[in-house]
Amino acid sequence: MKIERAIDLKSLQRGIDQDSEAQLSSVKSILNQVKEQGDAALFELTEKFDGVQLKELQVSPEEIRQAYEEIDDEMVEIIKEAARNIEEYHVQQKKQSWFFTRQDGTLLGQKITPLDSVGVYVPGGTAAYPSSVLMGVTPAKVAGVERIVLISPPDKNGKLPAGVLVAANESGVAEIYKSGGAQAIGALAYGTETIQNVDKIVGPGNLYVALAKREVFGTVDIDMIAGPSEIAVLADQTANPSYIAADLLSQAEHDPRSAAVLVTTSEVLAEQVAEEVDKQLQTLPRREIAGEAVRNYGAIYLVDNLKDGIHLINEIAPEHLEVMTESPMELLGQIKHAGAIFLGPNSSEPVGDYFAGSNHVLPTSGTARFSSPLNVDDFTKKSSVIMYSETAIKDNAKKIAAFARLEGLEAHARAVEKRLGETEHE
Repeated sequence: MKIERAIDLKSLQRGIDQDSEAQLSSVKSILNQVKEQGDAALFELTEKFDGVQLKELQVSPEEIRQAYEEIDDEMVEIIKEAARNIEEYHVQQKKQSWFFTRQDGTLLGQKITPLDSVGVYVPGGTAAYPSSVLMGVTPAKVAGVERIVLISPPDKNGKLPAGVLVAANESGVAEIYKSGGAQAIGALAYGTETIQNVDKIVGPGNLYVALAKREVFGTVDIDMIAGPSEIAVLADQTANPSYIAADLLSQAEHDPRSAAVLVTTSEVLAEQVAEEVDKQLQTLPRREIAGEAVRNYGAIYLVDNLKDGIHLINEIAPEHLEVMTESPMELLGQIKHAGAIFLGPNSSEPVGDYFAGSNHVLPTSGTARFSSPLNVDDFTKKSSVIMYSETAIKDNAKKIAAFARLEGLEAHARAVEKRLGETEHE
């Protein structure tokens, strides 16, 4: 990895608009095909892109039963425990409707209502992601969403990974479908003969999935436009270079466009981490992917002090941030922009990916400056509640009418004046 004092964050930019014109054109074509042809488009596109001829789109109870036979009992228990941890965390986020009254009898409030239906996209391709099932489904369940649909690309045998099916079943998902990429997003947004459309689509995916989610936004809601994964580590001389290298590679192995960054006050540590990354990379099964990510989007930045380091971290606004300093809790209040913050040497990023309970669907590409991890609020909507008393309308109607006329909206003014029994405009 490169060790740099001159900081150029442009080298880390990996937005979905970069070099994606051809992909966007393809995505629009796929979405139109799904909208017009429904199930037939999904069968055709699955054969084209995934190399498999499906007989049915929906996963059968028999396939779920077989999934349990393919996974040992200990792994099933681990999935169950992770699900409990994730539910426990997200229950803390749940909000209730609220109301208050004024002395004039006015009642005001906010009514919180869960969405009717949600589609959870779970990526496939080079890896299986049962953790993404738990992260997408659990907050929706806690919010009270009645219909949760899961969709994921099939393997060459026309099946979903056993871990994905077990996680979905343990989460109580009744509808599971086999389709991936932009066509799956189109099915969730527009509906087909087999798949009823949903109100919101959540979950990470590749560039085609991200572009498709952006295209269907407005027809449905989406969680975010997720880019490639990223990790930043803020460290001083007390940090363990082996830990840091391992954690940087844990994100680099996701995608050739993943970013792995160390910000440190210690030149000695910087050199040790660079050596450790090269060493550990040699034995990784996904070393080609991780190696390309490290070469293109890996960096070690040297800073004079932790204050400068925190400023740089806030500029990067990373998806994952690990703080490996002598007193990490003391720095927490100064960190403004990060999707998930891992404090101390034992809080390796995969702890959050799989087991701690926090959500791993996180803002990427600097969007942590203004957005949040997937959470229970993402699966609810809020309605304002207003009930004016007779006293309140009589006391305030003329003020409201004056405000309306200031904006040139006479009908607004007359509407409230009607409550005063005024008839000069009739």
